[in-house]
Amino acid sequence: MKLIESIAAEAPSIQALRRDLHAHPELGFEEQRTSDLIASTLTGWGIPVHRGLGRTGVVGIVRNGSSARAVGLRADIDALPVTERNGFAHASVHRGKMHACGHDGHTAMLLAAARYLARQRDFDGTVYLVFQPAEEGGGGAREMIKDGLFDLFPMEAVFGMHNWPGLEPGQFALKEGPVFASSNDFRITIRGRGTHAAMPHNGIDPVPVAAQMVQAFQTIISRNKRPIDTGVLSVTMIRAGEAVNVVPDSCELQGTVRTFTVPVLDLIERRMREIAQATAQAFEASCEFTLRRNYPPTVNHTRETQFARELLGGLVGPDNVKEFEPTMGAEDFSFFLLEKPGCYFIIGNGDGSHRAADHGGGPCMLHNPSYDFNDALIPLGGSMWVRLAELWLTAAPPSGQRD
Repeated sequence: MKLIESIAAEAPSIQALRRDLHAHPELGFEEQRTSDLIASTLTGWGIPVHRGLGRTGVVGIVRNGSSARAVGLRADIDALPVTERNGFAHASVHRGKMHACGHDGHTAMLLAAARYLARQRDFDGTVYLVFQPAEEGGGGAREMIKDGLFDLFPMEAVFGMHNWPGLEPGQFALKEGPVFASSNDFRITIRGRGTHAAMPHNGIDPVPVAAQMVQAFQTIISRNKRPIDTGVLSVTMIRAGEAVNVVPDSCELQGTVRTFTVPVLDLIERRMREIAQATAQAFEASCEFTLRRNYPPTVNHTRETQFARELLGGLVGPDNVKEFEPTMGAEDFSFFLLEKPGCYFIIGNGDGSHRAADHGGGPCMLHNPSYDFNDALIPLGGSMWVRLAELWLTAAPPSGQRD
């Protein structure tokens, strides 16, 4: 493993920053203290910052030489609405808020790289350090783009990384093409006619209508979608009624749809709407159907994925660079990849044995109240970001983007 010695030597100070962030988590678009800490830290290292993109986003700018070439490195900074069960010293001081996904660690690794890049500047061009808010459902990447991220900071490519429990420390994984699914949620309100439950013939019961819809929706996955196309449709909430002896006026269904491609999502949405409307009509009820498209699929670009694979292999050895198995979870780095070439990959966080005493009883898994980021990754992640930026800016530019 080829770590940068100064990053490894200074890892304790970055760990202290990471644990401070962990103890003071902030939810999406509320990361004021977090962004203040990031901005002041970068400024203290002589790195100019731009604030306000996506409300609480921070962009650090590290320039050297005369080249117009530029690359973007992204870390997310928001926490989750989770009550932490850990009891160690850096546990969250805000009940109901927790860095249960390791965004504090992502921020720390990029800060470690930022300090080295600002000191050494062993490259010709610009490195944009993108600290992005509101990844956890808020679409912070989309909001930064709307606020002009790529207009203000033109970059050839953008790269992102997420820690991954279960993958050994010292290992990475990546894959060309789709790696995370689109995230979409639906709401269906079925309207019938309420009546006494002992005299159901006097009303229109929306509950059996909902039951028919739930069953029929699964045929979209098994009979409408091609078997080789990936898709998930889950009804996760059913709400109806207030009393056991009353047929309710309405029933509401909610859930999620996940796909790796937009055409499959289009198919699922169309068939859901048709089935919902036709089923309601068959029972003399009516329905309102809405599907909200939140995050698009995260699709890695070929050239940038191959570049990252070679870079990571040189850092930790090819045997420690695994092929990532795509997941139906979602990631809003997808918005960046719709606008710019790039690659999103993962770094092993281990099995949880790194956690300090007094951690919670649950597993060290993402979005679990007993999770904690593995601080041993800071030297590796920081070294990786530095070498990626340096190599990208010295390698042959992408076609059509030569100086």
